[in-house]
Amino acid sequence: MELFITCPKGLEEPLLEELKLLGATSLKLTQAGVRADADINFAYRACLWSRLANRVLLLLDLVPAADAQALYDGVYAIDWLSHLRPEGTITVDFNGRSDAINNTHFGALKVKDAIVDAVRDKTGSRPSVDRKRPDLRINVHLKRDQAQIAIDLSGESLHRRGYRLLAGAAPMKENLAAAILIRAGVSATTEEMPELILDPMCGSGTLLTEAAMILADIAPGLKRRQFGFDRWVQHQPARWNELREDALARREAGMARNLPKLAGYDADAQVLDRARSNAIELGVEQLIQFERCDLASLNPESVERGLVVTNPPYGERLGEQSSLRFLYAEIGSFLKRHCGGWRAAVFTSNPELGKVMGVKAERIYKLFNGALASQLLIFNIFKQEQREARAAEFDASSALSEQAQMLENRLRKNLKALSRWVKREQIEAYRVYDADLPEYAVAIDRYGDQIVIQEYAPPASVDPVKAFRRLQDSVNVVGRVFECGADNIVLKQRKRQAGADQYQRQAQQGRTDLVREHGCLFEVNLRDFLDTGLFLDHRPVRKRIQQLAKGKDVLNLFCYTATASVHAAAGGAKSVTSVDMSATYLEWAQRNFTLNKLEGAQYQFIQADCLQWLDRPRRERFDLIFMDPPTFSNSKRMQDVLDVQRDHPFLVRSAMALLKPGGLLIFSNNYRRFKIDVEGLVQFDIKDISAQTIDQDFKRNSKIHVCFEVRSPENP
Repeated sequence: MELFITCPKGLEEPLLEELKLLGATSLKLTQAGVRADADINFAYRACLWSRLANRVLLLLDLVPAADAQALYDGVYAIDWLSHLRPEGTITVDFNGRSDAINNTHFGALKVKDAIVDAVRDKTGSRPSVDRKRPDLRINVHLKRDQAQIAIDLSGESLHRRGYRLLAGAAPMKENLAAAILIRAGVSATTEEMPELILDPMCGSGTLLTEAAMILADIAPGLKRRQFGFDRWVQHQPARWNELREDALARREAGMARNLPKLAGYDADAQVLDRARSNAIELGVEQLIQFERCDLASLNPESVERGLVVTNPPYGERLGEQSSLRFLYAEIGSFLKRHCGGWRAAVFTSNPELGKVMGVKAERIYKLFNGALASQLLIFNIFKQEQREARAAEFDASSALSEQAQMLENRLRKNLKALSRWVKREQIEAYRVYDADLPEYAVAIDRYGDQIVIQEYAPPASVDPVKAFRRLQDSVNVVGRVFECGADNIVLKQRKRQAGADQYQRQAQQGRTDLVREHGCLFEVNLRDFLDTGLFLDHRPVRKRIQQLAKGKDVLNLFCYTATASVHAAAGGAKSVTSVDMSATYLEWAQRNFTLNKLEGAQYQFIQADCLQWLDRPRRERFDLIFMDPPTFSNSKRMQDVLDVQRDHPFLVRSAMALLKPGGLLIFSNNYRRFKIDVEGLVQFDIKDISAQTIDQDFKRNSKIHVCFEVRSPENP
């Protein structure tokens, strides 16, 4: 039999070594797999025992495929009755394209037709299609003008072991986990096994359950309920059952051995419940200890030979990079503090994060996590590093660099300068620092007892590790100055946004806090979005709206979380109408009104694209309109693209048409190069009040927004 055993990219060589141990003698390394000349016993063993393979394909033929007819003829000529009962079921997995066949569905259809016609012409019976559980799964790989035709003996991918009933949001595939462990030296036959294998961020426990299977000599296919060969005509149940009985005996003997301890920790109790359920399903729950504990609090058992193996988060969403650098730095610190004399294997899909760990990798393996190019970093943690780490930890209280001390001095100076103003104005959310020192390009905002550090994205020319060290300084200084811990510090990265990205959810923590401003109470979410729900720089504009609103009908366009609307209502507005495209932010707006005990039919919340809403004829008129559009938006909910520089004349004219006699439009935006079209809006009196709307905490950043009052000439 000619077999092709497939695997994820990067696992070809370890798969070759594994297949040698399974008894193959004629093997050839290829891209994403290994070819083997072997018998049916080996095919069964590969399906049952391979920890690294995806599929075991029995190659039938390489047929011409210059066009659809040639493909049909080549498939038709294969002796399908030696593999399939006349009334059996099939499905076709087709991959690859050519000039003649550029649609995989069409290619699969031609192969299916050829098989069905060949069987029907010989027997009069017609096979049918069953995509879920076919008797025969045919695999076709098209390359240029040839197609490789194979039978998939594995059925569904072999990484599906049958034990993982519950997984986390981004689960690691089992064969990748096994590869990481094998590269880290985990083996049932190793003489010097580690005394402890530990995953400090274990998630749903895949690395540890796979480790248990390796150490206890449990066949990875033993729990699977079906294979692709179950209804194959040439299947030999007696041979298969003999191999399976042998695997059961090996499992029993392996479970009885004196095995290393396996320990998994995670801060999330919910994912630990999944990990326990998976271990129970596999029957290895007695081998693995799962415990809720975060990395900073973890103090592992002291052993001579230990192995740390983990797959930390790697950060795809905006703003995660800075936070994750701290996590990876903490991993490095954990290894040096607690793991002297151990080995460690850290798998990451973001090699830049690995650079901040402060531990030099002994070996680096290139692997793939799905389509993501990744690295497995292997470390030997020397005991000298452990002693040095503990000494540095003991002296950490005085470990600020000279530059960091300058940052601390500036932050304390700024706080002192703002203290009287903050008390007088009765505000709890304000900016304390905004890149005052060029070495520390961050903005630091205070929201009650929570501190938000926004890192301005460094240019590509800046060494990311050096930039991270400065961000570390910023966090340390903030902790010292505000006397707060890590739970009170929120890290974000501020960079140019496209469309509505600034409003997109960045995390799912759901935590909110409350802050006061000029007598109003607001809900802020400091962790889940790039913006917090309260634009600090618009504070004076909101205050002015509150002062002007008494007895007036007020309209707030692009209202976001309607903080300006709350100020208008608190100022005694007769009615307040708030318009925004986002249902999420309108719900938030309504919560802000409820917080301030502002309820009634006079407060309306309208979900609409403001451009379309303004473009429709309407009868209602307003005394005061506030409009603060985004600089640019191409949200999928909008029928058009908004560009504030291009579109502001339309916005202003449309808003002015809704004003009552004597009414006022307050128009603002945050585009730093904004120029108002005086000629296009010549019919209006326009007054630039930007300087009057910059509060004390934004004096260093006076171009953060522009603001105008717009009236009709006949309206005093």
